[in-house]
Amino acid sequence: MNMCRYFLCFAVFSFIGWLYESLYYTIQQKKRINSGFLSTCFCPIYGIGSLLDLILLGRIENPLLLFFAGMVVTCALEYFVSWLLEELFHQRWWDYTNWPFNINGRVCLFGAIAFGILTVALIKVIAPVTMEFIGNMGTIPIYIMTAAVAFVMLADTVNSVKNIDSDKLWYVDKQTELFAGTENGRYGELVKKLKDTLRK
Repeated sequence: MNMCRYFLCFAVFSFIGWLYESLYYTIQQKKRINSGFLSTCFCPIYGIGSLLDLILLGRIENPLLLFFAGMVVTCALEYFVSWLLEELFHQRWWDYTNWPFNINGRVCLFGAIAFGILTVALIKVIAPVTMEFIGNMGTIPIYIMTAAVAFVMLADTVNSVKNIDSDKLWYVDKQTELFAGTENGRYGELVKKLKDTLRK
């Protein structure tokens, strides 16, 4: 595939990541959430993570090994991007501070497990289907779609950087409340049981 086709794969994976996060927060908060740094339906970190998975892990056949390797690769990326965004914009776009088994609030075990599962799904199902579909598209439609999607992403990135909206991050603060303790945290009792089980 040429670069345009790879870019469209990146866009598809970014869209799937946006859909996953937005649905998660929408169900959790019981109101429509447009997750991510951008305002449109793309989360580029998922597109980058997916391409990294394909490049670094694409030849791993064993699903269990792929799961754990995916946890490592995606969490490393998530940690780096969290740090980078905080350095650039002086605010966090996600925070797992009160979540169990977190590292500096940037990554956590629950997220790692989800990303491990998504890595297996990506390499075994999502990527092959996506790449076959895009690979079968004609040259002219590929160029048109690439230009359109690239324009939308670039314009959205410029607009998002120029107009950082702190109010958009209210749901990030909500996440710290979920595991705030056994009395106040929504999942506090679950965490307590998990820790007790691990001690046995």
